[in-house]
Amino acid sequence: MTAIKHALQRDIFTPNDERLLSIVNVCKAGKKKKNCFLCATVTTERPVLVKVVKVKKSDKGDFYKTQTVWLLRDLAVVDAKDAVKENPDFDLHFDKVYKWVASSIAEKNAFISCLWKLNQRYLRKKIDFANVSSQLLEELPKVAEESVPSGENQSVTGVDEEAAAEYQELNAREKQDIEIMMEGCEYAISNAEAFAEKLSRELQVLDGANIQSIMASEKQVNILMQLLDEALKEVDQIEGKLSSYEEMLQSVKEQMDQISESNHLIELSKTNGDTLLGEIEFLVNHMDLSKGHIKALQEADLSSSRGIEACTNAAEALLQCMNVVLHPGHDMLQAVKQQQQLFSDLREQFARRLASHLNNVFVQQGHDQSSTLSAEMTLPNHHPFHRDLLRYAKLMEWLKNTEYVRYEGLTKNYMDYIVRLYEREIRDFFEVARNKMTGVTKEGKKFATLPRKETAVKQETESLHGSSGKLTGSTSSLNKLSVQSSASRRSQSSSLLDMGNMSASDLDVADRTKFDKIFEQVLSELEPLCLAEQDFISKFFNLSQHQSMSRTTMGETEESDGGVSSRTQTTGAQSEKEMIRQMMNYIFRCIEHELNSLIAFGDKIDSFNSLYMLVKMSHHVWTAENVDSASFLSTTLGNVLVTVKRNFDKCIINQIKQMEEVKVSKKSKVGILPFVSGFEEFAQLAESIFRVAERRGDLDKAYTKLIKGVFINVEKVANESQKTPRDVVMMENFHHIFATLSRLKISCLEAEKREAKQKYNDHLQSYVIVFLGHPLEKLNIFFEGVKARVAQGIGYDEVSYQLAFSKQELRKVIKDYPGKEVKKGLENLYRKVDKHLCEEENLLQVVWHSMQDEFIRQYKHFEGLIEKCYTGAGITMEFSIQDILEYFSSIAQSH
Repeated sequence: MTAIKHALQRDIFTPNDERLLSIVNVCKAGKKKKNCFLCATVTTERPVLVKVVKVKKSDKGDFYKTQTVWLLRDLAVVDAKDAVKENPDFDLHFDKVYKWVASSIAEKNAFISCLWKLNQRYLRKKIDFANVSSQLLEELPKVAEESVPSGENQSVTGVDEEAAAEYQELNAREKQDIEIMMEGCEYAISNAEAFAEKLSRELQVLDGANIQSIMASEKQVNILMQLLDEALKEVDQIEGKLSSYEEMLQSVKEQMDQISESNHLIELSKTNGDTLLGEIEFLVNHMDLSKGHIKALQEADLSSSRGIEACTNAAEALLQCMNVVLHPGHDMLQAVKQQQQLFSDLREQFARRLASHLNNVFVQQGHDQSSTLSAEMTLPNHHPFHRDLLRYAKLMEWLKNTEYVRYEGLTKNYMDYIVRLYEREIRDFFEVARNKMTGVTKEGKKFATLPRKETAVKQETESLHGSSGKLTGSTSSLNKLSVQSSASRRSQSSSLLDMGNMSASDLDVADRTKFDKIFEQVLSELEPLCLAEQDFISKFFNLSQHQSMSRTTMGETEESDGGVSSRTQTTGAQSEKEMIRQMMNYIFRCIEHELNSLIAFGDKIDSFNSLYMLVKMSHHVWTAENVDSASFLSTTLGNVLVTVKRNFDKCIINQIKQMEEVKVSKKSKVGILPFVSGFEEFAQLAESIFRVAERRGDLDKAYTKLIKGVFINVEKVANESQKTPRDVVMMENFHHIFATLSRLKISCLEAEKREAKQKYNDHLQSYVIVFLGHPLEKLNIFFEGVKARVAQGIGYDEVSYQLAFSKQELRKVIKDYPGKEVKKGLENLYRKVDKHLCEEENLLQVVWHSMQDEFIRQYKHFEGLIEKCYTGAGITMEFSIQDILEYFSSIAQSH
């Protein structure tokens, strides 16, 4: 270690004007493979700085100082870990704690001792040396006695010797005395040796005087010794008295200890008594059920309001007593066990009595609800029954919390009995609805209905009238569709073909409006019935909270031999909301079937009833979903809506199939096709029904399918027509379609409206061109030859020189078309057009005017060619444009 210290001093610290005082070989705790050296150094220049420097050894064997340098004044604690047992571990607390393990205990002790000496000498702030032996802090650090060899640096050796000597700084008084002495001697500074000799002589003189003074005071010393002996005797006497006093106090202490122990026992006894009294009061206050409550649980009348209230209060008190949290050890007391047994017996007896009473109420409700058949389409009001049962809601909650098996049994029994009542009432209700739809009344039949208040009847009547409000505005337009009323209803589905001949059909718009009102009334009656029952179930069976529960729930049901048995199925962590939904599904299991039957019945009466049902059902589904999208009512109506939508789609498909099956008579003209008229009537009816409906998108899709079928089949019929020209069939029917779409303003069919208009115009022009043809045929042939010559390169002014196209030839041709012959030919054309066109669409004048325009165009064309080719010849037609207008006008007026 001496060689290492010498090398460090020479290579690292001497060039930096530092002196190495102590060194220790260390490694970090937990990382013993990476050794380094901690060096305690001081600077050779003043002011002196004391440092702790970390030095490492490179792979080549050279030492180098790391950037880790600490000032001793920043050191707060030196922890040697153990002051008794030697160990190599120690901690240095600078800005953080550095844990080190020294290579040897001697180096560690020497380093800590050096730090202590440096702290005592250079620092005013004292470092805390924890777990360090006091002997180690008293001895001089061995490292301070070592020195660098004299050949290296003499100044470093001198500083080492100085560090080894004790140094005491002069205080202010000593400094002042020295200054006074030096002022009294002129050569004190210039001749220090003479001043030192003078001081030595004076010191000898003072020592001799002190000795003589001591020798002269021997008598006083003897006197002082006598006084000291007397004082010692007095001290012995005082010690004797103190010993006697101490013996007396010892006896008093023993007595006081006995009194203190007695007081402690008294306090302990009092504490135990208070604790016992508190425990007794706790048991009495929390486990004592009054006689009144016991009597109410055993004997109170469960059919009266007062008895129900008494039982409710008693049951809650019993539940509190049973749920009290006992202190440790209470359950071992015989009285507590007896009281708990009493509570269990009371709970069992009351639960059995309550369940029996409620079962009787359920049975009575299931069997006694009957009355005569009512002609009104109203469902019985169960509010009185619900109101009476809701008085037991708190008792049902108690039963659910204490006797869940009985609670579950009551739930099952309620469903079993109430489902019979609802099935009887709902089936009778739907039978009345079907009878009203067909106009059949059955006298004398019994229905299970409850008396209804006048206000309820009034509200239902108003809702019945209001349900048809959407169709009120369209009643007049629908009435216009029927030319004569029918005495009998249709026995088969409606179709667009049948509607095309409304005046001859049996269709009665009033029947459809009546069906719409009845269907709306059915839904309006079912909705409050289901909501009222669901609200009652939630309150009565305490299922309003949506918390999880793991109980057996109602499962699938089976019907066999006319009886209904319900099976329970165990599920884990099922929500009470789902339990309500399953109970509703069981209680009202017939609603969906009855609704589907009614829908099928209405569809059988008239397939167009599916339009009314789709609108009404969609509205009620939308309303139910806004209240609760997962409720029984919303789910059931949603399922039924699927059936209604399926029937609606089937109705549209049937209309398209019937279009495809249309056959055209070979002997009569076609006119407006029945399915074209039928589409018009369908659109008018649908627009009146779907005016403010939520399912407008379904109608738009149906429109698209129907209009596509109409377009395709109009062209198909036109191609197959033998009596009526194709252009006439296309022109008249697409004109009718365009007029219908323009009047109804159906936004989703704007493209089809433009297409219909285009087809109408195209076929009108085609018909005019084909059937008007060239009424001045010879003249047309003549000028076709003229245009051929011009095309060959002959100029217009040279055409008259051609033999075949001379002026004489032109006059001959013109002479063949006098005005009388032209008018006669137009009259024949008019009669032909009149035979082709139907009176229903009234396009004769439109076609005739178009032919007039085409004829005038040809006339002007001929006049232009005469002007170009025969300029100045004075050749003109034998009739003018004015004559043509008069011909066409007179012919139209005469017919």
